[in-house]
Amino acid sequence: MATKRTFKELSTGAQIGVIVTAIIELTLTIAALRDLQKRPAEQVKGSKKLWALASLINIFGPIAYFLFGRRK
Repeated sequence: MATKRTFKELSTGAQIGVIVTAIIELTLTIAALRDLQKRPAEQVKGSKKLWALASLINIFGPIAYFLFGRRK
């Protein structure tokens, strides 16, 4: 079984990877929530509240919203 390592114990490359991934996830989440807030309900497939909750699920929620949650 692998032992847990702290952030400081990771290599520099791994630390940068974690930070970049976190920034991407945060940016996508904020963009999805902002789009939901500004978009009329008629242009959203399903409930805006449910999409807002789904957008908080890792990186997959915002991606799902942008791919499947908006009407063209």
